[in-house]
Amino acid sequence: MVPVIELRGGVPFGTALGLPLGEALLAAIIGNMLPIPFIIVYIRRIFLWMRRKSPRLNEVVDKLERKAHLKGQKVTRYKYIGLWLFVAIPLPGTGAWTGALVASFLNMPLRKALPSIFLGVITAGLIMTFATGVVVSTVGG
Repeated sequence: MVPVIELRGGVPFGTALGLPLGEALLAAIIGNMLPIPFIIVYIRRIFLWMRRKSPRLNEVVDKLERKAHLKGQKVTRYKYIGLWLFVAIPLPGTGAWTGALVASFLNMPLRKALPSIFLGVITAGLIMTFATGVVVSTVGG
């Protein structure tokens, strides 16, 4: 449940701690998905509260909003399929948290955005599980 690292680090980290790949994947998916509905529904209100609370936080909020709008340009054309692909690609700057931020700023309803993000997390999780399994079997065997 850590931004930026999310599932991409959760699967390898879990296996490094001794979890079997399947358990590491399940824990990473659950941890990655827990905050997503809250981000989609409440992030705009949180940003507004942050701006009111402290003008110093304006810079932080502006940066996050710019990031969401920039990433949202990639998703806009293909809507929910674009959101799924955006979350599914395990690269820096993509992922469920950023996808939820993008969905919020594109006014995607939770009931439509959540399945796309979930499928993206599953896809990224399978990619990371495969990559981790290859590394573990190469190094360990």
